[in-house]
This record gives sequence, structure tokens and C-alpha cells, in this order.
Amino acid sequence: MTPGNNGASTPEDDDPFGYLYADGQAKGAQPPSGGYGYPHSVSRVRTVGERQYGQPQQAPYGQQAAPPQQGPYGRQNASSAHYAAPETLPGGAPTARTPMPSGHGGGRGRGPNTKGLLIGAIAVVAAVVVGIAVAMAGSDSDDGKDTASGGTTPRTSQSASPGSTASSGPGAQEELPKIDAKALRLEGGATAASDVKGAKADGGVYVTGFNQVGASVTWNVNGIPEDGDYTLFLTYGVPGKDGTATLTVNGTPSTTPVKLKNWANAPEGDYEKGWTKTFNWIRLNKGTNTIKISCEQGNQCDANLDQLWLVKGWVRSSG
Repeated sequence: MTPGNNGASTPEDDDPFGYLYADGQAKGAQPPSGGYGYPHSVSRVRTVGERQYGQPQQAPYGQQAAPPQQGPYGRQNASSAHYAAPETLPGGAPTARTPMPSGHGGGRGRGPNTKGLLIGAIAVVAAVVVGIAVAMAGSDSDDGKDTASGGTTPRTSQSASPGSTASSGPGAQEELPKIDAKALRLEGGATAASDVKGAKADGGVYVTGFNQVGASVTWNVNGIPEDGDYTLFLTYGVPGKDGTATLTVNGTPSTTPVKLKNWANAPEGDYEKGWTKTFNWIRLNKGTNTIKISCEQGNQCDANLDQLWLVKGWVRSSG
């Protein structure tokens, strides 16, 4: 450069539009024809395709060119003109993907474990069925309970036959009071008789005249050891047909009648072959309690009463 025109001293002084101004024209600025317009300006224009990849890039005027970046170990720089895909190099990765095995073990394809799912489903269904069965069993066991009068009097429950075996239950063999019907307080036309054979009471004496509204037998029982559940048993005879009566414990009537059924399957009218027994689940207090069996409106009371006794707990037979 000449002393009169040294060109731009810094990149900021190198005005590419100097030819548009009078001072620039005075300095000899010309319209661009490959340079910035000033005399002796450095041309930065290259023909398309002139630059080669892999060669150091020339930095703008006044700046230092950055060194080429080194790629990761074992890989060529992405800017290298000699870059090639890994699969084209010796020992490179294969171009096709290796298919994964479709099943577990051995490489043989297998579907989902439907057998395990089926076993699990069956186990769930079985658990539900067992739960329903337990719930139904619990419901059946409570069927004989009576909630009347604060739940102190259970519903009447019937034995299958007089010859049924004793069932397991708390205190099933415990000795508790027993009485002949003739020793009870008889009211409402109930009287003692011995015409029909087969009564188990002393001397074969039983209570008759029970088949009328108002007839009753009352037992003031002593010696109950503790508050709790007890079973009242009654032997009776019916003339080949079913009957009913009302049970009252300590002044509270049961909501379910005493069922005097023809368990002996006696022919109609035959009292002698109609002797059988039944039972009622009740709750008693420690000490003395009053138990009453009566013929009330709506009952069918054609029956002879023989004996009454108690068993500790709620059982279905006293042996």
C-alpha cells in the first residue's frame, strides 16, 4: 500500500459501501467487483466449490483462525473431506440390525405367558367363591337369632327328628335343670293327663287341653350359672299334623313361634305315635328366669306337652 492510502487499518474502517460517499470516492473507492470497494482491499469472495473440506478455514480479516477440532478417539473429524460412514471402514459396524429374539430362552419365539395368567384368574375366582360360601355359612348360623327386645330372645329353631345325634357346642353335656310338664304352672285350661301312652314324664303324665287360646305352661327355672346362650328342649306329641305355640322368656315374647311339627310322621289323629321333640335357642340371665309356652291367637296348639330341659349354648340336640 502507498503512504497516501493504506486502506483500512481495522475491520471496522473497511467500509464496503465507501464508493457511495464523496470521501470514499476521493480515496478511490469503486463499486464492488470481487472486493469491498476500496483499493487494495482483500477479496473474501470465492467461487462456489472452491473451498475444500478438510482444509483449515481462513478467518476474517484481523481474526485468528480457529484450529480444526479433533473428533473423538477412533473417529474421523466430521469436517474432514475424507470422512466415510463407519460401516464402510474396515471392521465397521454392519449396516443391518440384528433382530432380537421374540421369546425367552433358546431363541424360539413364544407368546405371552397365558398359562400363568389363567392360573391366576382361576385362583381369584376360587377365593371369591370361598368368601361367598363363608359369608353364607355365617348368615345361616345367625338365622335362628331373634333381634326382638334388644336381641335377648333368639328365634325358634327346630330339630330334624327326636333321634338326631347331639351336635358339638359349648356346654352341650353340662347338666342343667329339667322338669316334667305336669310340674309346671298350668293355666288357661291346660291340665295333666295320662291317657295317651308313650310320655317320658314320671308316671307317663303329660299336659293336655293346650289346644285353646290362653292355655299355657310356665317354668320358673333356678340355678342358671351365668348370663348367656342356652337351648330349651321340649318333648311333645301331635296327632299326625303340625302345630305351633308362642315362647316367652322373662316377659319378652319371641317373634317366631315354637314349631310343633310332626317329626315322627304319625298318621293323622294318632297321638300315641306322634311323640317327638323340638328345641328353641334362647338367652338367659344368671340365677332365676321365667319361661312360658302358651297358645295365642294365630297358633295351632293341638299338642300334648311332656318334658322341658335346658342345655348350655346353642345346640341342635341334647343326645
